[in-house]
Amino acid sequence: MATDKNTKTLLATLGVVVGMVVISFASVPLYKKLCQVTGWGGTTRVVAENPHKGAQHEREMVVRFNADIDPALPWHFKPKQNAVKVRVGEDGFVSYAAENKTAQRLSGTAIYNVTPLEAGKYFYKTQCFCFGEMVLQARQKADLPIVFFIDPKISEDRNLDDVKTITLSYTFYPQDTPQLEKAVENFINAPDTSVENNKG
Repeated sequence: MATDKNTKTLLATLGVVVGMVVISFASVPLYKKLCQVTGWGGTTRVVAENPHKGAQHEREMVVRFNADIDPALPWHFKPKQNAVKVRVGEDGFVSYAAENKTAQRLSGTAIYNVTPLEAGKYFYKTQCFCFGEMVLQARQKADLPIVFFIDPKISEDRNLDDVKTITLSYTFYPQDTPQLEKAVENFINAPDTSVENNKG
């Protein structure tokens, strides 16, 4: 009887340990999936195509682009345009430029978000370079295109009536490093106003 109880306790403990290991390795993919589906934390959603093409909407918005890079990743990274003006529902396009400034092969991962945070659930991308491992060879340069649109439903959100500018920000971190893990953990644990505004 006691042996059976000890065995169950051991198996439960092992299950918890294995679960924690799986979660630690899966934290970036889980975070990616959560944010793509919900727009959580000001993170944009990713879809295959824009269902609003050809629709006429009057509201225009300015989308600004920001680029940051962790000091541990010696790349040069910037948007080719600082801002574009788009109508809601229309496709917008921008390209970022990345360059490995070293004589060795390096890889990184970009984390992104939108401000104001509440706008994240209305900002969709049909093409992006986020969350996938990006490898740049020594001195290699790369163009990183983004195609996006703002869901016309943003005009129905009375909390965003005064929003005329949305900022899309990317930060590149070195791949498989504590810096990337910490960035994901900090973002997951940050307060999220878009979730609060969606309650009820």
